[in-house]
Amino acid sequence: MPESLTAIGLMSGTSLDGVDAAVLVTDGEDFVEHGPAVHVPYTRDLKISVRRAIKAALEGRDGAAEIGKAAGEVTLAHVGAVENLLERAGLKRKDIDVVGFHGQTILHRPSRDPSAMGRTWQIGDGRALAIETRIDVVSDFRAADVVAGGEGAPFAPVYHRALLAAMPEPPQCAVGVINLGGVANITYAPENARAVDLVAYDCGPGNGLVDEWMELRTGAPMDEDGQMAQAGTVNEEALRMMLLQPYLRRTPPKSLDRYDFKLDHVMKLSPEDGAATLTAFTAACIRDSVKFLPEPPGGWIVCGGGRRNPAMMAALKEMLDAPVVTAEEAGWRGDDLEAECFAYLAVRSLKKLPLSYPKTTRAPAPMRGGVYHRAPV
Repeated sequence: MPESLTAIGLMSGTSLDGVDAAVLVTDGEDFVEHGPAVHVPYTRDLKISVRRAIKAALEGRDGAAEIGKAAGEVTLAHVGAVENLLERAGLKRKDIDVVGFHGQTILHRPSRDPSAMGRTWQIGDGRALAIETRIDVVSDFRAADVVAGGEGAPFAPVYHRALLAAMPEPPQCAVGVINLGGVANITYAPENARAVDLVAYDCGPGNGLVDEWMELRTGAPMDEDGQMAQAGTVNEEALRMMLLQPYLRRTPPKSLDRYDFKLDHVMKLSPEDGAATLTAFTAACIRDSVKFLPEPPGGWIVCGGGRRNPAMMAALKEMLDAPVVTAEEAGWRGDDLEAECFAYLAVRSLKKLPLSYPKTTRAPAPMRGGVYHRAPV
């Protein structure tokens, strides 16, 4: 049996809600054992700082002081998350072999032209994290994939495959794993899948548009419990117009930036009808993207924050032709899954195993990745 390592994974998503930190014991292949986990919210000031960095990046101001400031603050927030997790779990630094540090995405621009390189940018200093925590760190997971011509996302498919393989009764059919973060993506895993068999792509907006709509119209960060969408009616004309977005017709592998979709078609709607229409749009993008899969999955598992939105789950169950369950109903830890994923990827990186594949990111071959930072002795 391959050697297992104990890793901490760190993830801060585009929702900017904070840092998820989780312990995972894994061999980087089929063995996964879940350990303690914590969530450390971003402060209001840090959210503002990161939003300013995102604005600068989107405007092409790469050297902006706002980006450097946010990078330092993001790194310190992740140091705090590691310290918090160690303290709560009663673990010592020597108990941890490696930290997988995703960083905070401020720009994701995959290439639309095969002759040009795309770009993905996660801020946060892996070397500084290793120095401050005194634990070895793997960071910068996506860059090698992009340099080789890949999309740089999604990167969770190999961990989804490991979770499916580790289930007490692995599914006897193809499974689709839907991740509903700021963006929605799908992992397709045939029965008894090998990593090279996986198919994955971003299929449209996840919670990002609904969150943006709620903040614009109500000041709330999200549609809590789907209440706004459930009180509204889907505007079919607006939905039809949104489904004409060219990205939705592109053949996978493909990936998105959270800011690639706009609210233009719902701006004249009431807060309730806008939330209902945007929720339906996310579900419809997932439904329509099934045609890109080798075959329709026999079941779906929903991860990410969107699984907590009853309106979103109801829309998915209505639009998809197979059973739809949440991560928890499948026996997974939905709140900790993305952090666990980067613990898993850090171990794969140390073992020089691929992190991405041609059918998950459009990389030309199975791609290794990650930058290793040794902690001071």
